[in-house]
Amino acid sequence: MSFTCSECGYATVKWLGRCPECQAWGTLEEKGANSSKVKTKVKKSNAAKPISEIDSTLAQARSTFVPEFDRVLGGGIVPGAVVLLSGEPGVGKSTLLLDVAAKIAMFGVKVLYVTGEESAGQVRLRAERINALADSLLLAAETDLGSVLGMIESEQPELLVVDSIQTLASSEVEGIPGGVTQVREVASALIREAKARSLPTVLVGHITKDGTIAGPRLLEHLVDVVCTFEGERHSRLRMLRAVKNRFGPTDDVGCFDMEENGIKSLEDPSGLFLSRSGANPPGTCLTVTQEGKRPLLVEVQSLITESAGGQSRRSVSGVDSSRVAMMLAVLSQNVSPANLAKNDVFTATVGGAKLSEPASDLAICMSLASALLGKPLARQLVAIGEVSLSGEIRNVPNLGQRLNEAKRLGITHAVVAKGAMANVATPEKMEVEECEHIAGAVELMLTKQAVREQN
Repeated sequence: MSFTCSECGYATVKWLGRCPECQAWGTLEEKGANSSKVKTKVKKSNAAKPISEIDSTLAQARSTFVPEFDRVLGGGIVPGAVVLLSGEPGVGKSTLLLDVAAKIAMFGVKVLYVTGEESAGQVRLRAERINALADSLLLAAETDLGSVLGMIESEQPELLVVDSIQTLASSEVEGIPGGVTQVREVASALIREAKARSLPTVLVGHITKDGTIAGPRLLEHLVDVVCTFEGERHSRLRMLRAVKNRFGPTDDVGCFDMEENGIKSLEDPSGLFLSRSGANPPGTCLTVTQEGKRPLLVEVQSLITESAGGQSRRSVSGVDSSRVAMMLAVLSQNVSPANLAKNDVFTATVGGAKLSEPASDLAICMSLASALLGKPLARQLVAIGEVSLSGEIRNVPNLGQRLNEAKRLGITHAVVAKGAMANVATPEKMEVEECEHIAGAVELMLTKQAVREQN
């Protein structure tokens, strides 16, 4: 006898209250002993072959005709690959996959789109809105696994989309749809079908309150690619990330623009994070953040006002509140002795961008200093660097790539850490200043702007 974890598949010979693999409680279930003495005849098609005789063309990625989707998958979707896509409710998972399915179907590829959460009429209305109608796109509203497998057998599609795996159920096992047993059985059956037919399959997965994919952890181990679709509800920007990818890298990000009439790939998303105004008010500074391999130009804005009540407020959007609090403390010690305890501080990014890496520290600090002193920084300035508690500016990775992205978008001035340009080529027609301390960086940029205003 053995005990197997229903969450991750971990097996042990004795019962444990807590799974050592996934740390879940009460998930080990008793299973019958498996016999390893049974021998079966191997089919000729499945026989072992020398690795040099394996046809590698069967595993080459094929384009989905959605550039940003291809970027994250590693060039396209591989025949027989199973992709699991998760994300918050309402973020646009169904819209994205319907667009992908329609783009592929427009080239004569037969696509089977199975929806278990909506009626066929609802999906048809969305397809009309985003212009995703194609004769080769087959739509079925079905929640029974046996019926779905029967459709695959009769229609012989070249791409399968299931929205979502938590809505399908098998009559051969007990449990409600979305339960651990049902999800494991449905996923295993669809994956077997995908591998046997070399049928690329995309599965939509729900997420739990803590942001993890619902169902057993075994689900993420079985599939080939695990992607997350992210985005703020009030922002147009959507980002697709690969958490696991057997066919490509996991450090790339796909950017999409969610419009009223559908979703489209964004090859140059930096424009969403910049204000359209040509003015140069105090409290504004630019930085270049790195999302995977992609550099993005982001604008940081800060506002410091006298508190109307007895207690000051600290409000942030798109930035880490603890980093902003740290930058305020650094400014109080090194730039201005003003008592910020009586002031309200607001810091936000433009366009709903999120700044989480330390490389944005310098831009946040410069923005706060400009708002605190009431003086604008040099126009077309980008600040890239990490700021320590002592006010020292430190270098960050991929500085050359960040500066080139800023130059491409018309930025003419940059502030970086001292010595950061030793092994980095300065972009043409860009003035790069190296500063050792935040006080020197603020003073230098304010002085440059004052000189320009006088001239």
